[in-house]
Amino acid sequence: MAQPEDAPQQTPSHSRPKPLSRASSYLQFAPRRAIESFENLVALANHKERLKEARKIVWRDRGEPVAEMEDIWECIEHAGRGGMRAGAIAFTLRASVNIVLAMLRFGKVPREMRSTLIRHAIFGQDSFRFGAMLGCSFVTLYKLILNVLPILLPTRPPEPPPTPFEDSEDEVECLPNHTTPPRRVRFSLSAHAQQVWVRKKTPLWHAALAGAIAGSIAVMFEKQSRRIAIAQQMFVRGLQGSYNAASFKNGFHLPHGEVLLFCLCCAQIVHGLFCRPDTLARSYSTWLSTASGAPPSALDMVRDMNRTSTFDVHDIDAILRREDLIPANRTVLLASKVLASGNPPDFGPYIPCNAIHPWVESCLQVPLPRFMTVFKWAFPIYGALHFLPMFLFKWKTFISRPMTMLGKAGLGTTRSAAFLAAFVASFQSWVCLKHYLYDVLSAQKVLRMPQSIIDLFVSKYSYGLGGFFGALSILIEARRRRGELAMYALPKALESAWLTARGKGLVFKTGKVGEALLTAVAMGMVMCIYQNDPQHLSGLVRRILYQFIGPN
Repeated sequence: MAQPEDAPQQTPSHSRPKPLSRASSYLQFAPRRAIESFENLVALANHKERLKEARKIVWRDRGEPVAEMEDIWECIEHAGRGGMRAGAIAFTLRASVNIVLAMLRFGKVPREMRSTLIRHAIFGQDSFRFGAMLGCSFVTLYKLILNVLPILLPTRPPEPPPTPFEDSEDEVECLPNHTTPPRRVRFSLSAHAQQVWVRKKTPLWHAALAGAIAGSIAVMFEKQSRRIAIAQQMFVRGLQGSYNAASFKNGFHLPHGEVLLFCLCCAQIVHGLFCRPDTLARSYSTWLSTASGAPPSALDMVRDMNRTSTFDVHDIDAILRREDLIPANRTVLLASKVLASGNPPDFGPYIPCNAIHPWVESCLQVPLPRFMTVFKWAFPIYGALHFLPMFLFKWKTFISRPMTMLGKAGLGTTRSAAFLAAFVASFQSWVCLKHYLYDVLSAQKVLRMPQSIIDLFVSKYSYGLGGFFGALSILIEARRRRGELAMYALPKALESAWLTARGKGLVFKTGKVGEALLTAVAMGMVMCIYQNDPQHLSGLVRRILYQFIGPN
């Protein structure tokens, strides 16, 4: 039977449509691959979240809110977590520094001892001491005491001032109008965190007490040789923050205060170098003596003259044996030796300038060569201080603007080396100048000054005055570095002044608790400023404390 024309023709089941000669204009959907891609995206997102959480353990983000605690147990838990985190970070930092220092010694250590050196750098006593000092003691105790005190000793909130709806207009008009100066917020937190910080202020004595107790206990975990250095540095940082807070609150400012402070510190340090070298650290005294360029025997003669008004003749013999001694200076030194060896001996009011610069006769030929010598000696030292931080902490900026960064570092190195060279050259010029002034004023017959004023030029205090004038060379340095140089010199000057006063019986002896007592005072000041007005601390101290402690 014939089929109708419009009936569909049956095709065999095994037949397939012919492939198209062009690419398809639609996306072919593969469910299995799509699910795998979605799972990969979810895994990647989870991985990023885990990395973000791990980063928070190591690095505290800006704008972290204040932790609110209701009972003592929450305070203990909060302090314990913060202490363990701080201890781990401190241990890692100290171990990393030790590894770098150990690698610098590889050239002097046999190959078979290098692994032992690295192992000791990581798991040595220093790493555990540093971690225990910062984490297990200071951060834990500070967080615990600071957050427990408001719970144990709650303070009443201040009563709001009366409103016009409650009091008469006359009483309202008599109310004092308290105005406060606008706050200048400079610490690196978000705007919300700044507002929370300002509103969550603690009483001053809470932070001071917590810092004092935690600091005095924490410093005992370090070696005894390092305790005094830590206490001194924190003490001057506390003084810096207290001064900034007081000056901002009272509205006064001392122009060039950092320059004046540095000059006073240098006056005390130079006085200690030439009168009481035992009040300075041995390494620091040696560094200053090397920078001066004067023969060591001449420095010993100056110290003996300041203490006993005599000097050892053997020191002149040591200078006479120098190869760079010129004949004219040899004649003067031999004459001085003869007078000092006579009966009775005559040492004169001061040692001859020929002993201080035996390679040149005229004092006028000393400053410029001394400036160039010290500049060449100090340039690589300050070069490391200016270039290394740029490579370590500003690498991205250096890659984007290499010539600008190199120019800034080179200019900073030049200014720093010129500052030290000018200091040494000006001080050495002062030593020769005061001897010349003493001779000129002593020879005056008509307008003769009082002898006490003339003797001041050859007294031991004249060296401190020269240190004050020489320190004015800090004006060569960049303004932002003057404060740091003053903070570097202040603890050394304070230690020298304290030991000098203690030798004269003017102050008491602190014994074995001196480091803990000084650290308690220092950390009390630092934490009081940090918790209430952190913008008055230096940026470095503020950032370090924030990473280890946080808002509270």
